[in-house]
Amino acid sequence: MKNKNDNLKRVIVDFKKLTPEILALLVEKYPDGYDDDQIISFRNQHNEIIEAVEVTTEDTKYLVKVSTKLAVTMENYDEDDYEDFDGDDPDAVQDPEIIDEDSDDDNDL
Repeated sequence: MKNKNDNLKRVIVDFKKLTPEILALLVEKYPDGYDDDQIISFRNQHNEIIEAVEVTTEDTKYLVKVSTKLAVTMENYDEDDYEDFDGDDPDAVQDPEIIDEDSDDDNDL
């Protein structure tokens, strides 16, 4: 017997291509963020190791590449931020401001 997920289109999504629709699916599936055991690791066509989390729609399985930007964006998600955008607009999801706690703004030498 065939699994219904066998016929799904598979799409790898980088943060730059993340849409409000996929972001909403991620936040719905992982409301408290994702854990290490939910991350899928695989090799791409360049033999690079890719780490991603999975969300599925009726016809597509999305593997969204894991990154600090993704984690911060999911943590700060508010659907009202995207109400003026189409659900499939990759320009709607902007890079979050990530504060580097290791940086030192003192220029004292």
